[in-house]
Amino acid sequence: MAVQPQKLRVGISLFVRKGNQSLWENGIFQNCLFLAQLLQKSALVSEVFLVAGGGGGDAQDALAFLKESPVPVIDMNAAMSQLDLMIEMSAQLGKEWMIEFRSTGRKVVSMRVGNDYVIDSERMLFNKPHGLLITGAPYDEVWTLPEYINTCAPYFASTFRAPVKIVPHLWSPELLDRAIQESRGGLLFGYQPGRGRWRMGMFEPNVCMVKTSHIPLLVCEVAHRAQPNMTERVWAYNTFHLKDNPIFNGFAHNLDIVRHGLTSFEGRFPIWQVLSQNCDAVISHHWENAQNYVYYEALYGGYPLIHNSHLIGDCGYRYHDFDCEEGGRALCQAFAEHDEDLNSYRKKSRRFLATLDPLADENVRIYSQVIEQLYAN
Repeated sequence: MAVQPQKLRVGISLFVRKGNQSLWENGIFQNCLFLAQLLQKSALVSEVFLVAGGGGGDAQDALAFLKESPVPVIDMNAAMSQLDLMIEMSAQLGKEWMIEFRSTGRKVVSMRVGNDYVIDSERMLFNKPHGLLITGAPYDEVWTLPEYINTCAPYFASTFRAPVKIVPHLWSPELLDRAIQESRGGLLFGYQPGRGRWRMGMFEPNVCMVKTSHIPLLVCEVAHRAQPNMTERVWAYNTFHLKDNPIFNGFAHNLDIVRHGLTSFEGRFPIWQVLSQNCDAVISHHWENAQNYVYYEALYGGYPLIHNSHLIGDCGYRYHDFDCEEGGRALCQAFAEHDEDLNSYRKKSRRFLATLDPLADENVRIYSQVIEQLYAN
């Protein structure tokens, strides 16, 4: 049995490539930073590092887009000599590196924050570039989030051949606030009441079937059919790459919101930038991916969030599963009630968001307990 050092030096892997990279490309970079913040507060941890690897970049490349990093960034060689516990998160670790690292009694955990079962299935079936690779590398444990209990927890247990632990999702408005403050346009982030028509925004990545724009577009369609004067604009972000897809075109051009000239299909932009300028409401949908930073960012700004998540308390305006008809009614309800109920909506949202804080005592306690059990086992 491995003996836990009195204080652990912990690393979190970060996928870094050469050239330009943005903290806002995906949620996992922010997730790495939030986990680092939490671990710094744990009584079991002496030092925390981000470990650059996986994409051909090095620590200097990482620092170019991680000015906000609360911890030092090191490379894989330094990690081999300096760390006691390695958490695989943004970059997958090499099998031989892990074998050498664990040969001295040190531990490796994989922190899974994506729906790898669906991602792996799609990439195998449709010959896409791989995501997670099942290499037979020796993991001590897998950590994942409540949103993946159904689809991924058993998948991880079998493929990684390691115990799976469920840990809290983490989020803080710190990075969002900093980005807004540093924006050159002096953006005003936050819902502004009093508009006679709403501009709807949807931000699903459209790269995997767990988060696509199909249901959000149908939610807006149902609401538009019921109340034609409610919609000023529908902004479908992260859809630009689909504009020449005949199946997507056939779907989109069957919608009144498209045929009436109300919908724009756009590329990818930082959500804080878009919400500040173009949107009054956020329309979302997930399939077994119920914890998303988009939800938290919308709630933080007081924007009406029309969603189907069961993991954000009683926040926003919820519909269930794939029920776009119910979603359209939820959007109409939000349009009718949101301005009058705005103060209550904001208070409810802030109470929930506080439970995600990386520095919250309960979150630090849970992660610390999982680390303690890792060595006890």
